[in-house]
Amino acid sequence: MSLTSEITETFEELRETVAALHSELTRYELVIWTAGNVSARVPDRDLMVIKPSGVAYDELRADTMVVTDLHGKIVRGDYAPSSDTAAHGYVYRHMPEVGGVVHTHSTYATAWAARGEPIPCVLTMIADEFGGEIPIGPFALIGDDSIGRGIVETLKPSRSPAVLMRNHGPFTVGRTARDAVKAAVMVEDVARTVHKAFELGTPEPLSDKDIDRLYARYQNVYGQQGAK
Repeated sequence: MSLTSEITETFEELRETVAALHSELTRYELVIWTAGNVSARVPDRDLMVIKPSGVAYDELRADTMVVTDLHGKIVRGDYAPSSDTAAHGYVYRHMPEVGGVVHTHSTYATAWAARGEPIPCVLTMIADEFGGEIPIGPFALIGDDSIGRGIVETLKPSRSPAVLMRNHGPFTVGRTARDAVKAAVMVEDVARTVHKAFELGTPEPLSDKDIDRLYARYQNVYGQQGAK
């Protein structure tokens, strides 16, 4: 592939961004050892930047990030890409609105995945960020795009940016890689809180009407909307 100076600059900026975002996974204790990964779509290209496989988090730098096409073929980088590359690529190929994908094995969200249970929408924070319950995806083995298919099939009909893949763990998506990391942080936080709530009793789910109102407010009004 012939690379112009413009696309090379884009690669390097994204590699810096993706490398830095991995530190958020460790900061929020969403991963251990070398597990987990962040990727970002290269704008206007069928390419992505993703974490290398099996490299320790304290060794991750921009130049260790791998650029591949959306089928996992390496375009730039000296390392093998993440073992979840096929899943990320499948998501990008079938969800063009997605610009970032994150996978963790965060403790509480993964515990819900192990039980095969969606996280019910019993908190305003869940309604705000996820637009309803956080769904369970099917069990799928690592190695091909089976996980990606399960992610897409589960998230396409949902407003949630997170899916709990059965017996595996959470995958999150976003307009950008940073948005996907935020969703990964949020899903672990609400997974922990709802688990604690069930220890105290049976929490009452929010009504569909209230979920819709909360989601619309958070997505369209909350924060510095339109600020420059």
